[in-house]
Amino acid sequence: MSTDYKKGLVAKGRTLGVIGAGVMGRTLIQGLVESGIIERDRIWASAKTQASCAKVSAELGIPVEMDYSARVPGADLLLLCVKPAQSGKVLDKVRQSGVRPETLLVSIMAGVGTPQLETMLGTANPWIRAMPNTPCVVREGMTVVCGGTHASEVDLARAQRIFEAVGRCVTVDENHFNAITALSGSGPAYLYLVMEALADAGVRVGLPRQLALTLVAQTMLGAARMVQVTGRHPAALRDDVTTPAGCTIAGLLMLEDGKIRSVLARAIEEAAKTAAHLAPALPKDKSHG
Repeated sequence: MSTDYKKGLVAKGRTLGVIGAGVMGRTLIQGLVESGIIERDRIWASAKTQASCAKVSAELGIPVEMDYSARVPGADLLLLCVKPAQSGKVLDKVRQSGVRPETLLVSIMAGVGTPQLETMLGTANPWIRAMPNTPCVVREGMTVVCGGTHASEVDLARAQRIFEAVGRCVTVDENHFNAITALSGSGPAYLYLVMEALADAGVRVGLPRQLALTLVAQTMLGAARMVQVTGRHPAALRDDVTTPAGCTIAGLLMLEDGKIRSVLARAIEEAAKTAAHLAPALPKDKSHG
């Protein structure tokens, strides 16, 4: 394609469509607009109910419709932010609506690989698969992307621009996706559980609940930034806190007694196994979705 994307995310006169204006869909739209990557009047979206369409349209200032068929031919980039179980029905509609051969499609559907996406759409369009996580809402997301059979380096770069508007984004091999879904995709839920437990412990030893939660949240944020900024191994940073015969080593021994390493590792392992089975079975034919 001769289109120069250095100055814009989509080709001149074309649009970006977000199919599925749920939390992540809305978050990506807001991030793109607020970062100046694309103008608001070049974006449209879809939602499942008329009430949702009206609410999201008012919130974002863009057209949001249940039936987006007429908009698909004018799209240069489509973001698919629907549940994996909806993938077949949505891609049937996209194909039947006349998607252009060069239109880039970006999927955030967990568990649905690029071979399945390409088969379900049944065209030679370029595909990018992405796995963002919920901290994208506060612009601290972690997203990984990979390209399908027909995706180019330019396509990958365009996808990275989308997700860098709401956090960090790296390119990985697709065979890592189930593990990444379990680690960074589901990871915030595990950390929220740890935060809740630590805050409860703070209450147990006499702290007001809101103070305990404030202390825990900032401590976890600061610890994560220490890893990012210093580049040091977490074990080395842990040793900095662990003085001889101190309270930290006493607490760490209790955590080790509780097999916290094994429990967390098993949680990731189980989530990765589940991620591998999220994709719907491919239909035998495309006459029904």
